[in-house]
Amino acid sequence: RLGTAETHFKVVGVLTAPMCISQLMLLQVFFLMVPEGVWLQPSSPSGAAPTPSDVGPASPGGTLQSSEGSETPWPVPGISTVGPTVVTPSAPENGTVDLFPALPVCVCDLTPGTCDINCCCDRDCYLLHPRTVFSFCLPGSVRSSSWMCVDNSLIFRSNSPFPSRVFMDSGGVRQFCVLVNNSRLNYFQKLQKVNATNFQALATEFGGESFTSTFQTQSPPPFYRAGDPILTYFPKWSVISLLRQPAGVGAGGLCAESNPAGFLESKSTTCARFFKNLANSCTLDPALNAASYYNFTVLKVPRGMTDLQNTKFQVPVTLVSQAGSPLLSGNICQNVVSQVIYEIETNGTFGIQKVSVSFGQTNLTVEPDTSLQQHFLIRFRAFQQSTAASLTGPRSGNPGYIVGKPLLALTGDKSHSMTLLQSQGDGICSVKKHEVQFGVNAISGCKLRPKKVDCSHLQQEIYQTLHGKTSPEHVAIFGNADPATISNSSRCFFTLLQAMHCTPCCVIPVSLEIQVLWAYTGLQSNPQAHVSGARFLYQCQSIKDFQQVREVALTTVVTFVDITQKPEPPRGQPRIDWKLPFDFFFPLKIAFSRGVDSQKGSASLILILCLLVLGVLKLETK
Repeated sequence: RLGTAETHFKVVGVLTAPMCISQLMLLQVFFLMVPEGVWLQPSSPSGAAPTPSDVGPASPGGTLQSSEGSETPWPVPGISTVGPTVVTPSAPENGTVDLFPALPVCVCDLTPGTCDINCCCDRDCYLLHPRTVFSFCLPGSVRSSSWMCVDNSLIFRSNSPFPSRVFMDSGGVRQFCVLVNNSRLNYFQKLQKVNATNFQALATEFGGESFTSTFQTQSPPPFYRAGDPILTYFPKWSVISLLRQPAGVGAGGLCAESNPAGFLESKSTTCARFFKNLANSCTLDPALNAASYYNFTVLKVPRGMTDLQNTKFQVPVTLVSQAGSPLLSGNICQNVVSQVIYEIETNGTFGIQKVSVSFGQTNLTVEPDTSLQQHFLIRFRAFQQSTAASLTGPRSGNPGYIVGKPLLALTGDKSHSMTLLQSQGDGICSVKKHEVQFGVNAISGCKLRPKKVDCSHLQQEIYQTLHGKTSPEHVAIFGNADPATISNSSRCFFTLLQAMHCTPCCVIPVSLEIQVLWAYTGLQSNPQAHVSGARFLYQCQSIKDFQQVREVALTTVVTFVDITQKPEPPRGQPRIDWKLPFDFFFPLKIAFSRGVDSQKGSASLILILCLLVLGVLKLETK
């Protein structure tokens, strides 16, 4: 006999032993076979796949009833229940109660006066058995339930007045389950009273992460790390921001203002700006005004943001040279920023010690769809360096060149990198240049619009465009060449060979090819690349009527030729002395090394060896 109370049942024979259950109706169950020691236990079969045939056989006159506090046993997807998913229902007979009792709160009844689909507790649906209409019940529309299950093979007949069903568990075993009347599953614990005393304690105990700003919840790090954004402060507006380094994005290389500068990351970026109405943007656009690049202070270390009134954590931006504000004069916008160079000196974990800025400015003609190409450079160096060391640029190798690093040149006593032509967005030659990278062949071109049309000035303007502002005179042999050694030694630089110039009038150069011969030197285990020679090779074109010249197409090419000659391998290579594990001719050596008496004794061995050789030869002839 099986009851629905929270009581353990033990099967002791073919028939159930009578149990004493106070104030509860007994359920008589007959077993075909009951192993010793089987207990009725709460079960939550997962992966149940009930079918209409899963319902256990019931005796005639048996009814399906629901006790107080129980709920429908139909499958309700998404409901967190203690018991298993139940099989499809059978219509209750006369005298049964509603298997879908109305809940005090129907959370899915969202439309007043309308039946919400799959809301099994919605009174507007007027359904005695919602399962007959709905495919499932929404979460919260039925009560939770708990089931007591045993193996279905133990059950012969059930006269249960309480809901009972047969399920298929995840292992494919059919389970006979009875609904347990346990109303405690359907209620929360008693609400806690919240007041000013325990509010913070409850919020801390049950609360999670907060949306509060990081600056308010976390203290800033004590010093900058490599790659960290550099903090700036605008005293006029009491605003903390970041040091920006605009960079080009997209196919047109449009300037992206939000690109932050990284600590200790020396970078150079180039981007383009386009103006539909330059007359208005000339004086209103902050990107064209030099003052917008230094009207702030830089925080030495991130922790300086906790005390913005303390100026010892702030470094002003120093102007290297004065820069004028943009001015619209007629159809010319003057003093437009075309280049920004930041020099930042750092001192380890003590942070930024000095910041200086210099500008390059140009004039723009007010025209429809005017474009401007801007160059931004940020350089970091150690604080309190000597003047000579501070003027020295970065090395391209130490000592040998590194592929991809700039090819160093020298003009007078000034060291710089060799350059190629660079075009603006409209194809016109730009003031900016591409750096020649060691070991990388490249070609570039642009169109030059000459300012003067007489032959001598045209030649001079083209040469200056091809070479850059400073025409290279010497080329560095190694990547760590020091300009100070050019007057004392020729080991670091050599004179650049100039091929035939386009001197006749009016013959102008239209192409410059930079040919560089280089080779590896030193140990083969650690070779160092050095430049063996370089020259400029011009291609010229004659102009009959130079006054009709409006545009000249120019091209620059750089080619690197490896002339390394590897040394011959040494003649006396070590040889390997092979040692075989067995000496095949050892018996013969022993036989012939002995005297005549010994040879008679080994005649049998020689005979056997001859027979083996003859056998092998016969096999090969067949």
